[in-house]
Amino acid sequence: MDFTSLTVDTAPAHWTGRNDGDGPAHRRWWQAVATPATAVPDSSAASPGPGALLGFCSDEGVRRNKGRLGAAAAPAAIRAALGSLAFHGARAVTDVGDVVVAGESLEDGQARAGRVLTALLDAGQLTFVLGGGHETAFASYLGVAGTAAVANGARLGVLNLDAHFDLRDAPVPSSGTPFLQMAKAETAAGRTLNYAVVGISEPNNTRVLFDTAHDLDVKYLLDEDCSAERTAAFVSAFLETVDIVYLTIDLDVLPAAVAPGVSAPAAYGVPLPVIAAVCRQVAASGQLFHFDVAELNPEFDVDNRTAKVAARLVDTLLR
Repeated sequence: MDFTSLTVDTAPAHWTGRNDGDGPAHRRWWQAVATPATAVPDSSAASPGPGALLGFCSDEGVRRNKGRLGAAAAPAAIRAALGSLAFHGARAVTDVGDVVVAGESLEDGQARAGRVLTALLDAGQLTFVLGGGHETAFASYLGVAGTAAVANGARLGVLNLDAHFDLRDAPVPSSGTPFLQMAKAETAAGRTLNYAVVGISEPNNTRVLFDTAHDLDVKYLLDEDCSAERTAAFVSAFLETVDIVYLTIDLDVLPAAVAPGVSAPAAYGVPLPVIAAVCRQVAASGQLFHFDVAELNPEFDVDNRTAKVAARLVDTLLR
């Protein structure tokens, strides 16, 4: 597609990493990711189809939700962690740059990111967003909901890997409200939000949030119940109800020892092998339409541990 029509705030990053050689067998992410200026035409893109990366640099939703600021720096940190990873995928990937939320203009930033994503998705790209606080999710939803696929009746499912429902009913949108916003938007469009969550922490969600989840018929699996077998069965049942999946990963679903660099580190969390298995399961289903990774806060990361986990999950989903 012609990427020049996309309106982003910053140009694609200059990707760097370890260099073991220039041949295909030596490829790492920094050598494989294209920019709009170097991207191959869709007709020559590698199977199973091209992918497009968008950064969403935002702290505003976390600020409104009274969390720890710093997530706006996450897209750059995840790109840096991805750079030296070996690139084993067959999919051509293009970095289209960042949408930056300026000051308190969260809603404007979400709308702009949504328009970019809709254009990419309608052009046949598998899109993924590097956030940003979990307000990233509503930007992703706007992009997905605006596509021709949804307009033509594809059954959309939203699968969230998260310790929190993020169904808060608040005066202004924040990182705690995106899925209630989605539910309301789907109702306004004459649809019902099909929303499932893996990793809910019961002590970190109030009764009103559980009540809201029940009222919206949200499917969820508590963190304490996330064995490999039970999680795989939960995800499989969800996939049977949808045609296309928007997968969103809030890194605070992972134990704090694995993902310390988030706004709200998890005291319990879901083991990384279980989360990685969900990513492989969704990718293998053929239903993955869009995904994002949110809530990395480099300010509080330890040895770039959380950024490296985020990069590993992105790599898994793009295989």
